[in-house]
Amino acid sequence: MSAAEPSPDDVAIVIDGREVVARRGEWVIAAADRHGVYIPRFCYHDRMQPVGMCRMCLVEIDTGRGPALSPSCMVQVAPGMVVHTTSPTTKRAQEGVLELLLANHPLDCPVCDKGGECPLQDQAFSHGPGESRFVEEKRHYEKPIPISDLVYLDRERCILCDRCTRFAKEVAGDPLIHFVERGNETQVLTFPDEPFSSYFSGNTVQICPVGALTARPYRFKARPWDLDERESTCTTCSVGCRVTIQSSRNEVLRYQGVDADPVNWGWLCDRGRFDFEGLGHATRVTGPLLRHGDALAPAGWAAALTRAADLVKAALADGGPGSVAVLGGARGTNEDAYAWAKLAKSVIGTDNVDAQLGDGLPADVLLGLPRATIDEVCASPTILLLGPDLKEELPVLYLRVRDAVERRGARVVELAAVASGLTPYARWSLRYRPGEQGALVRALLGDGSAAAFGADETELAEVRAHLATGPVAVVVGRASLADRVEPVLDAVGALAALDGVRFLAVARRGNVMGALDMGLAPGLVPGRRPLAGATDELRDRWGNLPAGTGLDAQGILEAAAEGRIGCLVLLGADPLSDFPDRDLARRALAGVRAIVAVDTHLNASNARADVVLAAAAYGEKAGTTTNVEGRVSALVEQVTPKGTSRADWAIATDLAARLGADLGLESVGAVWDEIVAVAPTHAELSPAVLAQQPDGVVAGGAGTVAFRAPASPSDVAKVDAYALRLVVSRKLYDSAVGLAASPSLAGLAPGARLHLNPLDRQRLGVGDGAAVRVTSPRAWVVLPTVGDAGVPRGSAWLAFNQPDVVASELIDAAAPVTDVRVETL
Repeated sequence: MSAAEPSPDDVAIVIDGREVVARRGEWVIAAADRHGVYIPRFCYHDRMQPVGMCRMCLVEIDTGRGPALSPSCMVQVAPGMVVHTTSPTTKRAQEGVLELLLANHPLDCPVCDKGGECPLQDQAFSHGPGESRFVEEKRHYEKPIPISDLVYLDRERCILCDRCTRFAKEVAGDPLIHFVERGNETQVLTFPDEPFSSYFSGNTVQICPVGALTARPYRFKARPWDLDERESTCTTCSVGCRVTIQSSRNEVLRYQGVDADPVNWGWLCDRGRFDFEGLGHATRVTGPLLRHGDALAPAGWAAALTRAADLVKAALADGGPGSVAVLGGARGTNEDAYAWAKLAKSVIGTDNVDAQLGDGLPADVLLGLPRATIDEVCASPTILLLGPDLKEELPVLYLRVRDAVERRGARVVELAAVASGLTPYARWSLRYRPGEQGALVRALLGDGSAAAFGADETELAEVRAHLATGPVAVVVGRASLADRVEPVLDAVGALAALDGVRFLAVARRGNVMGALDMGLAPGLVPGRRPLAGATDELRDRWGNLPAGTGLDAQGILEAAAEGRIGCLVLLGADPLSDFPDRDLARRALAGVRAIVAVDTHLNASNARADVVLAAAAYGEKAGTTTNVEGRVSALVEQVTPKGTSRADWAIATDLAARLGADLGLESVGAVWDEIVAVAPTHAELSPAVLAQQPDGVVAGGAGTVAFRAPASPSDVAKVDAYALRLVVSRKLYDSAVGLAASPSLAGLAPGARLHLNPLDRQRLGVGDGAAVRVTSPRAWVVLPTVGDAGVPRGSAWLAFNQPDVVASELIDAAAPVTDVRVETL
């Protein structure tokens, strides 16, 4: 078909006397929007199914039988249709709708948080009658009522547009807010004694067209005309949702979701939306700190950098480059990661660097597998899930996969150790014990029986048929922190043999993918290349490179525990809280001779540092970030850094100078220019290209890291009759420093509870809520129990990094799996 030929899906219609081309099946209101004609609306939202509730979008539509008033959000375009959006009849209808909507509205715009950005307020002026004929007393309700820890409801402002209830049911799958009563008494409420405890409740506040729903962290903080806003990218997790950062008087006051079609569709999780409160918390490091005896005390930058350089030099003198190690780097920007990789590998000479903390997949899995984008995963007819609970760890990716199932008919094959947020939407959901992932995958692919995993032969045949016909998108990650990664690699190796399979390998922390792209992993250099494959341009700019592959996070901590690390740099890392084996982390920090920390907040690990260098936080520095699919997008400096804190790349540059080297990086723009020059995967990502595509660009090019499948299947011993196999995974809310520093989120961590299958609880004689003693080869803890049918028999599930009990006390990072014994008290 030539460019001049019309598409068979084109539909010619007339809007306000102008002929335009719409798309077959398109709603009239959407077609008008695309052609610059605004039709007022309240209930319509282009990411949800239309319901025609508010009637504000009434326009005259003539389909050949004469004009008639119709809601434009409920009528699909048809050939020859004529639409009048400004006719006298249309105008009178819209004025009448607004008059009715305002009949009971309190008109408290001067005190309403929505004032100044309220569609009802705006359309009352642009499309309203100007005065009302209603003189009766308006409805009154208690103002406001908290429907969750984060959201307040003013019922008398509500215009019953159904946006919040539709979002909760259609998009989030959490129908916890709904219409109650009937007729004139209809109102939006939660169910009795059940709060609106959705991970996505903040989205209802953003899409509410009036001030009925307001957010506790922003309530009464500012007016829209007080706010300065710029678009950026959320780095709370690795999905990379696009946001606007809104600030006033040099303080961040709100994040709002931006509708980025390839990524988040305008949605945010509540953790990513509200964790800005932690930017100014008392635990924030606003200037360098130096240890004096048992305490850290404020110091100047010159003294702190000199002390840090002296510690690195001392370690190099005692044990050479291998005695220096860098843990972390996923908190910062791509530019930060590049500068620290250059400092570590070309100046210090160490390859002991790892942006992950022993809880993710190896770099060759994250970078070397044939990669799928989020859109490609959601467009795939078959999605295989072999990773963490997306609802808890990558919430907006969960929304996208759920939408693929509910609206596009995607078939989900879930392979999981315990039930997840996507289990209700999975066509097939099979359970494995930790360590048996590879065996289950091989059984699905025809090499063995899946009966041991709860699948009958009919179900197994259906799964095999769908996997064989393809295409298949695999979402893969580290599901449990209580076992090693080899069984996952075993499963991935088997899946990689499928024709046309593509992988979305998920990482936990915000910029893990960017840090790996920049070389913050053992054996890698920028551009997804091994040390031996460094480009000539990189060798010219870096000079020396390490001779061999260094240690990963677990190797670094083991070496530190044995006294072989002279200086450990914690680059936004807290191994005491984040590394799966707390005992090893504790021994490592005790065994290392010097610790230099670069961070935004004080935490359990950097409180033991000899030097703490204050880093600028999210929203306080410009740069780029890379999401889970390899999409590079921009970050902005919306407010000035707190105190004298600096961007991580600038700290690396200053530290290099005190080590006698010049990184040649004078600005964030200069850092990115060097990345583009030395990393073939980023060669096309000039600042101009990124500026033209605000939703980001997936980095491609000539990366040469390849996934290496295990030579033989992993072998894990069977669990004995007296033990349970432990599954440890993360919840959205935990004891992370950023959450603890955000007052609205600090109390939302659910706490540690041992989840057991009801039959296992019955066998053990454990009552509901009863405390038990849980013993592993590493330690023992006392925990309350919860009956959970989503946990298979023979397993036990525990949340990681909760405020009351630390699950990592039970885990031995060197063990293939963690088995525990449960005893009644």
